[in-house]
Amino acid sequence: MDYIGQLKHQLAKKFPLYIRVKVVPKSPKNEIVEVMADDTYKIRVAAPATDGKANAELLRFLKKSLGATEAIIVSGKTDRTKLIKISR
Repeated sequence: MDYIGQLKHQLAKKFPLYIRVKVVPKSPKNEIVEVMADDTYKIRVAAPATDGKANAELLRFLKKSLGATEAIIVSGKTDRTKLIKISR
């Protein structure tokens, strides 16, 4: 199962879903690269990390990919590692 599929499965069982993500801005495309040893999702986003563009792109990517109604940053807004709340 791919990472998006895993998250969709988790979201179907439990919502809201809280996930920890590590963001890599200015990447060629938006994608989940891996799940790290501490269960943090490493996600690449195309937007730069200026003026909140990477955060906005991250939330748009998660909402669209997971079919969620809401994705918000709970903590880590200015850090590369963030806690995200996803609701359906």
